[in-house]
Amino acid sequence: MMHELDPDLLPEGPGHLAEEDELYEHHRIQADGRQEPMRLDKFLLNRLPNVSRTKVQAGIEADAVQVNGKPAKSSYKVKPGDVVTVILPEPPREDKVVPEQMALDIRYEDDQLLMVNKPAGMVVHPAYGNWNGTLVNGLAWHLQNLPTGRNGDIRPGLIHRIDKDTSGLLVIGKTEWAMTHLSNQFFYHTIERTYLALVWGTPKEEVGTIRGNIGRHPKDRKLMTVFPEGSAEGKHAVTHYRVLQSFGPVALVQCNLETGRTHQIRAHMKHIGHPLFADAAYGGDRILYGQRTGSYKSFVENSFEVMPRQALHAKSLGFVHPTTGAQMHFEVELPEDFETVLKRWEKYATQS
Repeated sequence: MMHELDPDLLPEGPGHLAEEDELYEHHRIQADGRQEPMRLDKFLLNRLPNVSRTKVQAGIEADAVQVNGKPAKSSYKVKPGDVVTVILPEPPREDKVVPEQMALDIRYEDDQLLMVNKPAGMVVHPAYGNWNGTLVNGLAWHLQNLPTGRNGDIRPGLIHRIDKDTSGLLVIGKTEWAMTHLSNQFFYHTIERTYLALVWGTPKEEVGTIRGNIGRHPKDRKLMTVFPEGSAEGKHAVTHYRVLQSFGPVALVQCNLETGRTHQIRAHMKHIGHPLFADAAYGGDRILYGQRTGSYKSFVENSFEVMPRQALHAKSLGFVHPTTGAQMHFEVELPEDFETVLKRWEKYATQS
């Protein structure tokens, strides 16, 4: 039997938090030549660690389990040579999440999911250096009466993440079914995701697509870099962008993610010569366009003080509801720091 688990699909610590890394497992299991016919659900329970029967059944019902490239039912009998692929939500962690009462900006909630507007500066998941005060700690308190919170094993259903200093929307699954169904949509890139970014300079093309594999930077593992598309380095990544407004030295850009790689927008925009404004990690925290002296320098430095983080906001999410099948769409406004800096640049552009 061959059992492969891609470690790059697993969550990382807050120092490496993903801009949009989907939180799912992707297993590929090939039955060996001596495999006796066995029900698919039993086959998976025997081979996947720390996976409940409920989780397996939810995955099968959501078509997140496939045999030889096609969805299969629980009753399917696995045979020698069959290749079973599995997409499941993130497994429980060894460390228990401590529920913390905090004010969360919840924009929608029903019995299957909720939408939360995360502020900039909030870490999404507890990890080394950030064991409390995270979004997940707050969600654990909010969701602690759900069945997923029995025996102290509270695991809010994160499907994806955004960086600590990125603001905006996250969808949270409240049931195994919702988590699996939403994870499936992320995996197959059917989720609609729109970001707003303030970037240095104005791209030559008003509408464009950035294609380039994204992987760890060879000299700084906390950063990502872009490799040629199709190369052995990094993972396939595609970002579509549209220039919404140019202010001369900077521009407001809409980005739509086709894939969800770590720091995808930040790395892709730097790759084409337009780093995000105030993005210290990717060189956007210094003047890249315009004079570096006088009143303009003071203007830019004051803008950095207003928004001392990358100018990136997860504005909208669209997906199919796990149980109703309805197309859902949510949008949130820009946070105050982003809105203030944007108005400053608008005024600058009209006076230049």
